[in-house]
Amino acid sequence: MSNQTPAKLLQNFQEYLSIEKGLSDNSIFSYGYDLNKFKTFIDKQQIDLLKVQSKDIMKFLVEEKNRKISSKTLAREVVALRQFYKYLRDEKKLDINPTDKIETPEVMRAIPDHLSLDEIEELFAKIKEDNIYELRDKCIFELLYSTGLRISEACNLKIEDLDLENLTLTIDQKGGKSRLVPFGEKAKTILESYLKNSRTEILKIRKCEYVFVSKKGSFINRKSVWRLLNLYIKRTSIQKKVTPHTLRHSFATHLLENSADLRAVQELLGHIDISTTQIYAQMAKKSLKEVHKDHHPRG
Repeated sequence: MSNQTPAKLLQNFQEYLSIEKGLSDNSIFSYGYDLNKFKTFIDKQQIDLLKVQSKDIMKFLVEEKNRKISSKTLAREVVALRQFYKYLRDEKKLDINPTDKIETPEVMRAIPDHLSLDEIEELFAKIKEDNIYELRDKCIFELLYSTGLRISEACNLKIEDLDLENLTLTIDQKGGKSRLVPFGEKAKTILESYLKNSRTEILKIRKCEYVFVSKKGSFINRKSVWRLLNLYIKRTSIQKKVTPHTLRHSFATHLLENSADLRAVQELLGHIDISTTQIYAQMAKKSLKEVHKDHHPRG
């Protein structure tokens, strides 16, 4: 058991999410928000955070449901509670995890908007490779689609993170952790072309450790990529609202449409909880690199 205050337990859990799990600041904030809401509820019931039972959690969830919150929010709250009490159990601050018998509510969630294969081809066909800046932009979009990277991860990618020979790149995460992400031959070809013909021309004599560089010779930022993608979409017949994240959704959707393993895609995307990945499809079984090579349209 623990002599720590509830506030300290929550703080330690958030540090664990950051350092050990590598969650984003937004995800950590969401966990903290949901757990503090639960703490407020049990405080009113005069129940200690470490003496919570399954019935107490069920009462909380019933009250939340009666407040007409969405099933998505309710499911997120269950995940937050489950992860928190699993952490306390693993840290031996509890003998029993009160969430063990709590089921995650069914969530009716549509797959996030994504581009079809034809739309992907149309978009890439509209970006010219004989212009150094368009070649750079096409390379960014190709890599987002080929790897499922978040736009922030692509913008922060460094030259040392690329392994063109083995078709992989290394993504740094919080807490000194990293994940290895494979990419396809198509992405390799355009990456090599960009590095040789575009990046060197943009930089001239300047030096930059980042893969994707701006006109000023520094790394290109997320807002610029977002703006550029919108400009290229206007060249196409695509009517959907498209953001850099749409390419990430397209990556996951196209893999899973071709029977890729859900847990493999979870790891490729860098999702901590598989429920985040479950919005895309059902499970199958294959190794990460086999999944990418066998199923991705540009593998």
